[in-house]
Amino acid sequence: MLLKVEGIHTYYGFSYILQGISLEINEGEAVALLGRNGAGKTTTLRSIIGVTPPRSGKIFFQGTDIAGLAPYKIVRKGIAIIPDTRRIIPNITVRDNLKLAMLKNKIKGEEKSLLEMAYGYFPRLRERADNLGAALSGGEQQMLAIARGLVAKPKLMLVDEPTEGLMPTLVEVIADRLIKLQQSGLTMLLVETNLDVALKVASRVYVMEKGQIKFNGSKEELVKNIEIQQSYLGVSF
Repeated sequence: MLLKVEGIHTYYGFSYILQGISLEINEGEAVALLGRNGAGKTTTLRSIIGVTPPRSGKIFFQGTDIAGLAPYKIVRKGIAIIPDTRRIIPNITVRDNLKLAMLKNKIKGEEKSLLEMAYGYFPRLRERADNLGAALSGGEQQMLAIARGLVAKPKLMLVDEPTEGLMPTLVEVIADRLIKLQQSGLTMLLVETNLDVALKVASRVYVMEKGQIKFNGSKEELVKNIEIQQSYLGVSF
């Protein structure tokens, strides 16, 4: 098992957000974390990466408890996060955004191959390699955000709302690339409000409501469970 979250409780000030969340991810697996806005999905990712550390509970990554570690230490252990805000550095080029992401574990002579891997998944970034981050469209920024996480060679990628605000054609592109990354063996925890995308990418699903896990099962089990869909997602497949 690559990641095991055991009963974490996370607060924003006095607001009690995560109320005993537990989840597991096996190596090579893509898991979706679903729920309405405000359910605690993004906070779960922020707790795992250490930005909003839990007050109690454990987070095991490759058997080591990382709960409470500084985010940079967690990143060095092999977890990357693709935030919903993208956080592209606007005043440097696409190429330099990618090169910065390699600094964590750069191996001499590997920079070129990592760039080629990123451009292979996102050919548009090769065309825009010399453009500043600020000059990219929203879809291009999302491609760069994912590629930047990818060149860091993560063992686990946390992906937060990758298709939010994108036009349908770009949603399809991002979904296709996430599927290809999963098929390549990348382990992924995906937060996604577009249920069609989530169920295409992930093989297993957790559903959250008000800081608690309400469902854990395969995507096929979720599709058959009308009660969970209506109660916690507000839809019926």
